[in-house]
Amino acid sequence: MKIKLVLAVFLCIQLLNAQENIPPNIILINIDDMGWKDVGFMGSKYYETPNIDRLASQGMVFTNGYAAASNCAPSRASLMTGLWTPRHGIYTVNTSERGKQKDRKLIPIKNTRTLSSKLKVIPQILKEKGYVTCHAGKWHLSDDPKTFGFDVNIGGSHAGFPKSYYPPYKNVVVEKGENSYLTDLITEKTMLFIQNSQQPFFLYYSPYAVHLPINPVKELLPKYTSKMPHNGQGNAKYATMIENLDRNIGLLLNSLKDPNTLIVFTSDNGGLFGITDQKPLRAGKGSYYEGGIREPFVVVWKNKIEENSKSETPVSHVDIFPTILHAASISEYNGLLDGTDLFPILTKKQNNIDRSLFWHFPVYIQSKKWKNFKNENRDSLFRTRPGSVIRKGDWKLHYYFEDKSVELFNLKHDIGEKNNVAQKNLVMVSKLKKELENWWNNTQAAIPSKKNTKFLINDDF
Repeated sequence: MKIKLVLAVFLCIQLLNAQENIPPNIILINIDDMGWKDVGFMGSKYYETPNIDRLASQGMVFTNGYAAASNCAPSRASLMTGLWTPRHGIYTVNTSERGKQKDRKLIPIKNTRTLSSKLKVIPQILKEKGYVTCHAGKWHLSDDPKTFGFDVNIGGSHAGFPKSYYPPYKNVVVEKGENSYLTDLITEKTMLFIQNSQQPFFLYYSPYAVHLPINPVKELLPKYTSKMPHNGQGNAKYATMIENLDRNIGLLLNSLKDPNTLIVFTSDNGGLFGITDQKPLRAGKGSYYEGGIREPFVVVWKNKIEENSKSETPVSHVDIFPTILHAASISEYNGLLDGTDLFPILTKKQNNIDRSLFWHFPVYIQSKKWKNFKNENRDSLFRTRPGSVIRKGDWKLHYYFEDKSVELFNLKHDIGEKNNVAQKNLVMVSKLKKELENWWNNTQAAIPSKKNTKFLINDDF
């Protein structure tokens, strides 16, 4: 009897060890233009996101989660490569000469539009380890994501947004299905991949929603047109797109059969200011104030990450690559990564990461103007001018190349970045500038310095 009992215990231990060594499915959810407070679990009282909120309750929420850039192409390039923007050279969408020439004091650094094939991305590494890989939705880094390690491509190309969410989509190609609204159709095809895939799989679910154009889900409009706005959020048409996206994420997650799945949920940049608001954060997409780069950020893995847990540790999209490598038990990857494996934080073996976060934007992006638009950028002409940003602890320094000026904010006391305290903290300014300069050298960051001879001095600058 004792021998049988010992044998049974031994077999149970062996089974548990075997289960421990089974690579998890990995789902990376990257929403387009969803702001920090565009979901219920981050405080929205206007948008309704019960499925995303439920997902957030199943793992760890990072309240200081950041995109690697404030607009989509560079952010997505950094997420896929685990590298800061100077290393891949994608800084914006299309040309770097955005806005009127007469308003640009410097010649911006030339933008790279297509991700270099020399750079390794997440699906390529996982595919080498036996993962089946699927891209669903917006890619925006090349003509075909299948050339970057994806076995399946659902609607991904160089396109940054659809011409319409209703057919014909024109610039987005997805095989016809039972659904017609683009977000619904992409999810329908994605669920077929999950149902038919061999384990393990990697899914990059990146729907075009909730990027412009604002094409409302008509049956949801009455609910939001009669709902009271809250904290700067009150766009009924946009709200229907968010609720529909949430419904699709619910369908996607409900289709999962294997609980051994690592899920990361985030967004590529801040919400589009004038369409949505992230109060108390300042500004939105295209700006390097908090409203442009702070994102909803959640990591879930059943029985590995404690439910309803939260971390205030500042984290970035560049951390996702090394975290996925850890989850997939890939230790031999020796490529360059700028991010940090988040598992010590996720498992509460560590409370903080001793490092700084950086952003580099040596180009221009013009301001957007909407009805009743109230500008929250540094000036009314641009969402941001060429500059770099560093966050170290609670301190955040903005450095501008046009006039070498700085802004310093203490986010613990001033999350809305309303009070520039640079003149009161010259030692901290000097310390952060020095660290930023070292980072420029380390990453070989391109610094704009050539003056634009067609620049006209403007009172607003």
